[in-house]
Amino acid sequence: MFSTSDFKKGLRILYKNEPYVVLDFQHVKPGKGGAFVRTKMRNLITGFVREETFRSGEKFDDPSVERKKMQYLYKDDAIYFFMDQETFEQVGLNENQLEDILSFLKEETVYEILYFMGKPISVTAPLFMELKIVEAQPGVRGDTAKGGATKPATLETGLVVQVPLFVNEGDTVRVDTRTSEYMERVDSK
Repeated sequence: MFSTSDFKKGLRILYKNEPYVVLDFQHVKPGKGGAFVRTKMRNLITGFVREETFRSGEKFDDPSVERKKMQYLYKDDAIYFFMDQETFEQVGLNENQLEDILSFLKEETVYEILYFMGKPISVTAPLFMELKIVEAQPGVRGDTAKGGATKPATLETGLVVQVPLFVNEGDTVRVDTRTSEYMERVDSK
């Protein structure tokens, strides 16, 4: 059980029988009347962001969400199959449940799946992924006026990122999955 005094960014609460995560909050103590908390929170199932005002001291239940490490196996029609790393049970998810990470889906990679009441509600990719470049134009010597020139490169998952000119087709690069940005080229020994 959580009270409004326990609110902090990232806190998960059960509001109207759905799990929410607190994105931002502000305790307000007006000169007249009781204190209250303005809250901005995101529904973990739908992704909808809403702003609510709660009386100070109002209580909320823990949504009892569960995190599981699951390996991506394959895609069959419009269903993406994942396997639990402990029980070897397989779960099929549709594109709507994966829209945030579709450009980072790679077979045999382990993802974190969030469950609410026994149902998967969201999938999180690892913070950094190593992906192979399948298409990139060769960098031309002299293209760098200030030394920071980049070019587009298509990765094995279909994601297009900007990479430095020295990175070539066939190289493996590390990408930040939160920003979809190139981090570094990985030595392929």
